[in-house]
Order: sequence, then structure tokens, then C-alpha cells
Amino acid sequence: MSNKPNILKEAVIQNPELGESHWGNMTDKAKNNPWYNIPLREGILSDMAGALGKMHDVVVEAAKPNLIGRELVTVMPTKESLVRFPKAKLSKAYKHGEYASTFFVGEKYDTQDIKVDIEIRAGAEYSKKFFEDASWPVLERQTAEVGRAIAQLETKMIYDYLVTNAGTTTTGDGDDTFEWAELVDIWNAMKKEDWTPNVIALNPDEVADCWNQDQFIHGFYFGSAADVRRGVLGETYLGMKMVTSSLCTAGTVIALEKAKAVLLVRREIITEPFENPKEDRYGIVASERIGLGITRTKAVGKMTSI
Repeated sequence: MSNKPNILKEAVIQNPELGESHWGNMTDKAKNNPWYNIPLREGILSDMAGALGKMHDVVVEAAKPNLIGRELVTVMPTKESLVRFPKAKLSKAYKHGEYASTFFVGEKYDTQDIKVDIEIRAGAEYSKKFFEDASWPVLERQTAEVGRAIAQLETKMIYDYLVTNAGTTTTGDGDDTFEWAELVDIWNAMKKEDWTPNVIALNPDEVADCWNQDQFIHGFYFGSAADVRRGVLGETYLGMKMVTSSLCTAGTVIALEKAKAVLLVRREIITEPFENPKEDRYGIVASERIGLGITRTKAVGKMTSI
């Protein structure tokens, strides 16, 4: 255990908004927090810094399988509170005779600003009586729930943002069954806008429809990147990786060119002690700071009325 790097300590110290002093404050607070004393009491760890790091690892490992939303967007770490993306207006070609003058029209640019203005927080708290009776397996389970909650909310926010801001829209046939023809329709709608969707998000109901149709079954490639248990399925013949989550709206399908949707991450998940002795409440809080944006709305397609 002692040879394992303390990821939380490294993240706090390297963060310009936190640093060494913040890590020292966290360690001091944890000494009086029974949440962090249980692994010491049971001999899981030998020092408070290790306890802080261990709790952080539990939160992060619980979050990872639920970060399905990150499969739909391009994730970009940043140290800025606002990132400006240039959007090129492509050059235009002209047809001329053999000896005619040639006009040169270079690229022009618009810009898209994406703010890192979203903070997601989750926590758990209990009385001292709870900690007196709790064992490490119980505490580990409750700690993991904090990570799961953050990941679930992040995924929901990403999905809802894409649904709200989709610039290419179409409708299905309204029979409550997702069919190969409808997949082709949304793919075609985006191709006509000169975008190539490479990821598609479905509710499990729509995925179940897929597994009952030969066109999907025989035109599906799982590959090494698939993680079916997590909800990252294989790739269709049309070149779209299929992602599924119960957080996706039933009857609505999102397909997009992933590079045009951006998740900015200024602060990855950080865990900290929480205490309110006056109310006899002690616990753990986890948070992250992110920003969402779409640089080309037409590159995000939505189909409703499946």
C-alpha cells in the first residue's frame, strides 16, 4: 500500500487553486473526522495521508464505470475558466478559364467560447454513533456511492446538453421500436449536413430492439474498445460506436461527430473531509469542475418519435 502513489495528494498539490497549504488543511481536518479514522482503526492503512488517498481512490474507481457521458464528447483538461475555440469558414473555389485571373479566398474564423462554470458535488455524512459501529466494508460502500453519484450526474448533464443543443433533427416512424432504417435515417440526415457521426447514444430499450434485428447483429463489430457491461457497445457498420445508459431518454436517439462536442475539465474529482461537530455530522465530500460546449451544432443529431 505504501508504494502506491497518493493520487489525491498529487492532484491537490499540483492544482494552482489548491496547493500544499490546502493539502495540509485537509490532513488536519481528517484527523478529527471518523470517516478517515476507520481504515486506521482496522489496520487498513497506517497514516492519515494514506487514508485520504484511499478514500479518494474508492470514489474515483466507483465513478469510472458510470462516466458514460465522456464516451460521447471530447474530454479536454484545462487550467482556464474559459476556452475559446476557432471555427473555420472554409475557403471557396472558383471556376475560371485558362488565362483568367485567379481569386484567392483564405479561411476566415468565427469563435466559440466555452466556460468552465459547472461544479458537481456529492457527499455523505453520518453521526459519530454510526462510525463507532461501522466497519471498513460498510464505509467503503458508502464512499463508493459518492463517486457513483457524481458520475451519474455528469453523464445526465452531458446527455441532456446534447439533446437540447442538437442542430440536426429528424423523427422516427413512431412505432416504439428502434429499427435499422431509423439508424440509417439519422446517419443520412447528418451526412447531408456534411458531418460524419461516430458515436450514438441509446436507452437500453432501443438497444434491446437492436439485438432482435439481423441488420444490427450481423453488422456489429465489438473490438477491443467495447465494454458491454459498462454500456460501451461495439461499432455499427455505419461507423458509429454505440453507447447505452438508463439516463438516455427512451424514444430519443443522439448521434454526433464526437470531436465537435467538448467536455472541459478544470478540476477532476477531488475528495475532502466534511465535518459539522455542532450537529454531530461527519463525512466526505467529492467535487469536480467542468464545462460543456458544442463547436458545431449541426454535428449533433437527434431523432425523436422512435
